[in-house]
Amino acid sequence: MSVYAQTLMPAEVVVIDDGSTDGTEQMLRREFPEVAYCYQENSGVSAARNRGIAKTSGDWLAFLDSDDEWLPEKLALQTAALQAHPDYKVCHTEENWIRQDVQVRVPKKYAKSGGWIFNQCLPLCAVSPSTLLLQRSVLADVGLFDTALPACEDYDLWLRISANYPILLLEQPQINKHGGHEDQLSTTFWGMDRFRISALQNIIDAGQLSEHNRQAALAMLLKKAGIYLNGVSKRGKTAEADYYQRLIERYAPLVVLHPVQQAAS
Repeated sequence: MSVYAQTLMPAEVVVIDDGSTDGTEQMLRREFPEVAYCYQENSGVSAARNRGIAKTSGDWLAFLDSDDEWLPEKLALQTAALQAHPDYKVCHTEENWIRQDVQVRVPKKYAKSGGWIFNQCLPLCAVSPSTLLLQRSVLADVGLFDTALPACEDYDLWLRISANYPILLLEQPQINKHGGHEDQLSTTFWGMDRFRISALQNIIDAGQLSEHNRQAALAMLLKKAGIYLNGVSKRGKTAEADYYQRLIERYAPLVVLHPVQQAAS
């Protein structure tokens, strides 16, 4: 278990078992008796992470998804970086991608960024949960994972965090991210952008974005909704097409064109 291979050990470890039937509890009781184990009926990743947050008491939080592993110096390097940059309350890292037990090149579009990265968080999920180390107060401020979203719940949270906090980046990979499993959310749900569109609606409608970020979020919402509308229209999904057409009509008037755009239009 990569948590216990850390050069800087965590103060507490909580495992949330989201309805597994593979003997997880017995294995943990036998091999890691010090772990705080919590079982819940299958409720989804957001509910599991939120329960883990509630079960811990420390000021700093880190997550580890079941198909990822931390490299040994992850917590030590992030802690040192945050101590050296006390204005930051959130830190993430680059990652290694492992597919079928082989390390592969990470596509450029998934390269991580640091600082005020709201714009980089708009197209896709720009932070991997397992790379994160953040101060609990950040979640008290922006809220927890949204249990209403069956997928892209991390995308939704990174939007809320990155709109309000700069994010420190460690450019050295500090996790191995395993993929290609049939039970991963990205293979379970089709049309993942519909959940990102919902997340964009939520943060726009909350009315707390700066005008610059609001306009960027509106532009991305309209782009994603337009692509999704085109897709469902081609597939003859009339009800969905009507919904996204109305959504576009609702948000398009909120876009403010700059003088150059107005002259060109």
